[in-house]
Amino acid sequence: MTEPRAFHRRLCVSTLALAAAIGGLLASSALAVNPHGITTVASTVPANGDVNPYGTVVVPVSIGNLTQGDVLVSNFNNSLNYQGTGTTIVEISPSGTQSLFAQIDPTTLPGPCPGGVGLTTALNVLQTGWVIVGSLPTTDGTSATAQAGCLIVLSSTGQVVETFSGSLINGPWDSTVLDQGNKVDFFYTNVLNGTVAAGGDIVLGGNVIRMSLTVSKNSMPAIESMTVIGSGFPERTDPAALVIGPTGVALSGTTLYVNDSLSNRIAAIANATTRITTDGIGTTLTSGGALNDPLGLVVASNGSVYELNGDDGYLVITTPNGTQTSRFLLDNSGSPPGAGALFGAAFSSTGSLYYVDDATNTLRLFQ
Repeated sequence: MTEPRAFHRRLCVSTLALAAAIGGLLASSALAVNPHGITTVASTVPANGDVNPYGTVVVPVSIGNLTQGDVLVSNFNNSLNYQGTGTTIVEISPSGTQSLFAQIDPTTLPGPCPGGVGLTTALNVLQTGWVIVGSLPTTDGTSATAQAGCLIVLSSTGQVVETFSGSLINGPWDSTVLDQGNKVDFFYTNVLNGTVAAGGDIVLGGNVIRMSLTVSKNSMPAIESMTVIGSGFPERTDPAALVIGPTGVALSGTTLYVNDSLSNRIAAIANATTRITTDGIGTTLTSGGALNDPLGLVVASNGSVYELNGDDGYLVITTPNGTQTSRFLLDNSGSPPGAGALFGAAFSSTGSLYYVDDATNTLRLFQ
């Protein structure tokens, strides 16, 4: 049995952030903790033993080996629990049937991917059937060996067809898309800009990129442009979490929400779909309160922001105006309970929330 991923420890980036965090802890005691129902859908561990599920996305259309309504999950660790070495994507049906969608061989990639393969939370399925997944690889599971990685494009049958790499792809950590069929805006965060060299010190190098793609069912995605729309986010390496930086991303209209993990806040980047310059670290939707190392992030149909804490296993719901309204305990395993357990999440067609539980290597459903 593999050990669960070690929990994240967070350092505040300023005295102001520390004060906000302390105030948030006091305020969170008054926030409602609502009853809920949680179902374990399936194990996320494939035959090769990969663990530490990260990316979570609901398949939007049936094509190739993809079935609409199934959930794809990417694994970040191998069977030895080394971070940045997972190579598999599993497909799980709503009834709990798991199958292997892809096992990516780092030695046979069709293009560059500096460092190899370690699949991150940056996982999306396009309407045209192409799958894009991020890679932040290591050779031994430690941040000292982390390299830039790439974005890997797979066909609907799970075959790798191309890679995207270069200076604006440096540890792609999480992603979301605005999918308009033949035109796709792919938003992703980078967390390796100066972090390895800093040796655990905080650097303000985390950024958010909008990659505009042209694509069709018969033509694999091609890059039209790449634009830095967010920058200056705090990031650092960590012996337990590998790397900490801007993580969850979710689009609501033209606003891109970004989990600024080290500052314990949810940032908002305005005009994310059209802006041609960076919005820096954006404005703050919410901070402190019940937030506790924000990692996973999705937006509901009513505009409410669903954020998953990395340090205590709670889901926190925030209105579009920044009011935290409720929290739900999604994982109480480990010591302390829920630490390091939550990462990727996605809504089902009925509005229930799929999420991966790293502590138990399972896909779960919150209703």
